[in-house]
Amino acid sequence: MTQHRDFTGLILALASAVAVLTALGMVFLYAPREATMGDVQRIFYFHVSSAWVGFFAFFVTFLAGILYLIRGERRWDVLALSSVEVGLTFITMAVITGSLWARPVWGTYWTWEPRLTISAVQLLIYIAYGMLRRAVEGPERQARFAAVYGIVAFVTVPLSWFAIRWWRTIHPEILSGGDMALTPRMVQTLLVSLGAFTLLYATLLRQRIRLERFADALALLRRE
Repeated sequence: MTQHRDFTGLILALASAVAVLTALGMVFLYAPREATMGDVQRIFYFHVSSAWVGFFAFFVTFLAGILYLIRGERRWDVLALSSVEVGLTFITMAVITGSLWARPVWGTYWTWEPRLTISAVQLLIYIAYGMLRRAVEGPERQARFAAVYGIVAFVTVPLSWFAIRWWRTIHPEILSGGDMALTPRMVQTLLVSLGAFTLLYATLLRQRIRLERFADALALLRRE
């Protein structure tokens, strides 16, 4: 069984590597140069893909938290914790790539407009998720608190998504076509990038879950 899991992990890792390399090739060699922003627009593919995966990871934590509260099974707590940690990595990437894009386009790395402010708060909220787990004693109590927190924290995801539509922000509404006209090649590159980053998320999530299970097995051996 262990060998099968290792083989599956290797296949996932190889598939992720191929997908990410393909996306990189399309971003720099296939997608056309954007007429207004120039080459800096290529950051868009990494920024949007990272943000999508981060949001999806927090959605997984949201669902896992609900399932833990209903069933009380450790596997759902492990999934919630693992997805938060991987999601934080991608959301951090989204914030960094967004800042790199903003400097030549807006003339500043950061501005406290609604969408970016929500992103900053969201990042801090999910960092606090890990701090909460360490502050609560007892594995079951810790898991219950974390499940509730993960469910409530998810409100930042729709807030971040709809911020552009609810408030006047300088953040471009890219996918609607209002602020940036995407050509067919740009759309294809974006879709491949989204797929590559999602596959990378699945690979990292699987490995993080395995690490948590190994930690549980080690803790059990120490108690015996």
